[in-house]
Amino acid sequence: MRLPPLAISREGRDTLWLLATLALIMAPHAARLPLWCAVGATLAMLWRAHMAWRDSRLPPRWVLLVALAACVGLTLLTHRALFGREAGVTLVVVLTGLKTLELRARRDAFVVTSLGFFLILTQFLYSQSILLAALMALAVWGLMTSLVLAQRPLGRPPLLTVAREAGRTLVWGAPLMLVLFLLFPRIGPLWALPSDAQARSGLSDSLTLGNVAELALDDSIAMHLRFDSPPPAPSEMYFRGPVLDDFDGQTWRTRRPRLDDAREDTEHAPVDTRGPAIRYQLTMEATHARILPLLEATLKVQTPVQQAALRLERQGLAWTLGSALHERIQLDAQAWTQFRHGVDLTPQELATWVQLPRGFNPRTIAWAQSFQRDPALAQANPRQLVQAVLAHIRRENYSYTLAPGDEDVSPDQPQPHQIDRFWLDRRAGFCEHFASSFVVVMRAMGVPSRVVTGYQGAELNTVNGLYIIRNSHAHAWAEYWQAGEGWVRSDPTAAVAPERIDRSRPLAAPRSGLVGTLPQFDSPVWRQGKAFLEATNHRWNVWVLQYSRGRQQQLLGKLGWDANDWTDIARALTIALSAIALAGVGWLWLTRERLHQSPWLRPLGQVHRALVRAGIPPPGGLAPASALNWVRSLQNLGPSDDERQVKLVSQMVSALQVLDALRYGPNLDAAGQPLKSRQQLAQARPLLKSIEEGARQWRSHRAKVRLRAH
Repeated sequence: MRLPPLAISREGRDTLWLLATLALIMAPHAARLPLWCAVGATLAMLWRAHMAWRDSRLPPRWVLLVALAACVGLTLLTHRALFGREAGVTLVVVLTGLKTLELRARRDAFVVTSLGFFLILTQFLYSQSILLAALMALAVWGLMTSLVLAQRPLGRPPLLTVAREAGRTLVWGAPLMLVLFLLFPRIGPLWALPSDAQARSGLSDSLTLGNVAELALDDSIAMHLRFDSPPPAPSEMYFRGPVLDDFDGQTWRTRRPRLDDAREDTEHAPVDTRGPAIRYQLTMEATHARILPLLEATLKVQTPVQQAALRLERQGLAWTLGSALHERIQLDAQAWTQFRHGVDLTPQELATWVQLPRGFNPRTIAWAQSFQRDPALAQANPRQLVQAVLAHIRRENYSYTLAPGDEDVSPDQPQPHQIDRFWLDRRAGFCEHFASSFVVVMRAMGVPSRVVTGYQGAELNTVNGLYIIRNSHAHAWAEYWQAGEGWVRSDPTAAVAPERIDRSRPLAAPRSGLVGTLPQFDSPVWRQGKAFLEATNHRWNVWVLQYSRGRQQQLLGKLGWDANDWTDIARALTIALSAIALAGVGWLWLTRERLHQSPWLRPLGQVHRALVRAGIPPPGGLAPASALNWVRSLQNLGPSDDERQVKLVSQMVSALQVLDALRYGPNLDAAGQPLKSRQQLAQARPLLKSIEEGARQWRSHRAKVRLRAH
């Protein structure tokens, strides 16, 4: 049963299509926009959709001006600025919504469509995943359909037909887009993002209690690993970040070497390794920081040949970049799980790692000194003291949690004795609480120690075999100094939550509100689908988003083009674009509209040329003339006493009449079926020869008559 057509005008239908496309573009921004902006843009577009459905009048201009002033004011109130990523996206979204309220002409449609294209670009300031790219490709198709509709103001073209033509246009443009992507010279960024669009993520060179827990709530991917040798056990996967030495009672920071130090940086002490090396390739997301959290005891790092060289710096076991990391990078590295470092440190150098600020956490310091006075620990070395403290943690029922109860602490009035509060009162915290308190306790007992931050553990993706390190794998642990061994890793979190260290998946974040009352959806099908999506997105990141100048030169080298600099690449691009242009022109010529030529034009042309050469006046009109017109011309030659001439004219007229009947008459074969054109032309060949022979004899006879007359 066919549904009746909607009672809506052509303009209303096109407007609803454009509004639906804009809603698709704005949807990913909804969670990032201020509430007033999301609600305001939604109401404006719903109001415009209602007006399109009812074909009602648009609001007066003063309403739009008042709404515009209010939106600008709310943007200033919310973001304290009109520039930058957050404020800019807010303004573009709300202005697009308001612009739809004055959408009445093709010019307005072009403006709104242009705003839609700009909104598509803003999506990639937040994410460049393959799913978002596919969604925005669908949105581009919708906007292209709106543009085609705006270029066809007459009639009511079917929406499906217009969408198909817009899709065909995009498909035709795909080869050009691919060539530009592959061959456009990578000569550096042509424009820069606003500073707030380069949000810092990942690890920092300072630590205040709560920072790592906030990072652990982020489930986004920080790194991908591929091992070229047997991977280490999950409990050995420590990815070392900043080493935090100085503690002011509130914040741990990295110690900066003084210029007058005898040894400028004790972290440059040699590292002794044992056993085989672990070779792996690391793909790190942009963190906008200089820190490279590599697998612990990574001593050799190099960039792949297809990637531009990076300025890497190593200080002991820690690696940093020469500048902040603003793009995704790949590294080839080697690490050792059995190593020693810092063995030859002197007592003067070790004094740095036993210092504690005065006036902070007095109860914990007193507890540590009392704990050390136990007769069983009177002659204990640092390792024995560490084992005793870890045993105390296991015995006193400390608990590991992402919600340790810091909500009652005001950021403006921080607690001066947070270690006391955790170690002696709450006894529940995250890894940073255990690591910080552990180092304070060890320093109070005179053991050189420090805090190390980074990532611990990795999640195996069964689809592509890569290990995934998420921001939720963020971790903090401790190191203490043991004579003859140097710095030794000690993870107090393992004493209270060994499953956090031994398993590949980190502790799940606590859920609250309505979400917390619902069962957690974690079926095998869901996990497999998530793994497949992450593997696909990683391929997208490596082969598309990481397509660099080195990969470009490799591709051209495989094609036999020597690309030493950007001018060679520009020359290759010019040749490719010229080839595409020539191919396009050739295709247009081959597919041009042609007039259908009758198969009878060629035989009639033979007749026309033969009779004209014989001196017979041609009939008027286009050449070649039809057989019937030539019959009339021959009959108009008038009476003649020359029997030879009369006979020749009669023969040619008869042949022309048969030829005309063969072309237009109901000619049938022996079976009574109509003859095909090919068969008709075959029967016409003897007639053509007869006419040509008659014309030749006519011309010869006329020449002899003129000769006798002279």
